[in-house]
Amino acid sequence: MKQGVELDLDIGSEHIVIQRRYEALGALNDLLIAVWFLIGSFFFLNDSLVESGTWLFIVGSAQLIIKPLIKLISLIHVGRVAKKPK
Repeated sequence: MKQGVELDLDIGSEHIVIQRRYEALGALNDLLIAVWFLIGSFFFLNDSLVESGTWLFIVGSAQLIIKPLIKLISLIHVGRVAKKPK
């Protein structure tokens, strides 16, 4: 018995466009999180920048909440498109 098999119904090109936009938004969010944490890490090497580094970590951590929200909104949006009469 296979687990984790996904079923993707073809609902047309509109589904693909919507899904790709949300995937791009998620990738951009991931990139920004990495940038905030990387810069914040470098800021911790200099005592005068520690406070700024802490704020970058807080911003990056807050952005971690955005990723599941993007996925949830994407699922709701695609679900609504699938229910639209053709």
